[in-house]
Amino acid sequence: MDTSTLVMIGAALVLLVTIYLKSPQSAAKGLNSTIALIVAIAPRMLAAFVIAGLIQAIVPEEVIVRWMGKGSGFKGISIGTVIGTLTPGGPMTHFPVVATLFKMGVGIGPLVSYLTAWGLFGLQRIIMWELPFLGVRVVLIRVAASILFPFLAGVISQFFWEKLHL
Repeated sequence: MDTSTLVMIGAALVLLVTIYLKSPQSAAKGLNSTIALIVAIAPRMLAAFVIAGLIQAIVPEEVIVRWMGKGSGFKGISIGTVIGTLTPGGPMTHFPVVATLFKMGVGIGPLVSYLTAWGLFGLQRIIMWELPFLGVRVVLIRVAASILFPFLAGVISQFFWEKLHL
C-alpha cells in the first residue's frame, strides 16, 4: 500500500472511533451510509477498471506512445484535449484510464490537457447540465473564454516536468 492509502485509512479510522465514542448510533448510521455509497459506486468503479484494462489490450502501446508519448509535443496535447472533451463519465471512470495511459508512456502534457479538457469541456456535462440551465449563449461564452486552457495547461506542465526532471 502507498502512503496516501495509509493516510486515508488512518483518517477514516480516527474519524470512526471519534464519532463512535461520541455517539455509537451516529457511527452506525455513518457506516450504513458508507455501505450504501459503496453499493452505488462499485459498479462504476468496476466498469472503469475494465475499460482501463481493455485500453491496454485493444490499443497497442506503441500507437499510444507515438501519438501521445513524451515526445509528441503539441500533437499529443491536442489529442489529449480532444479525447478529454469527448470522454463521458466522472472521476471514477477517468482516473483509472488516466493512470493506465500514464503507465503506458503517455506524456505529462497530453495527460494534463486531457484532464483539463475533461474538467472544462466534457460534452456530457455541457449537454446534460450547462445548456439546459444556462443556455447556449452563456455556454458558448464560457467555452470561448477557456478554450486555450487545456493547451496551456499541457504545455506548462510539460515544461515544468522537463525542467524539474520529474
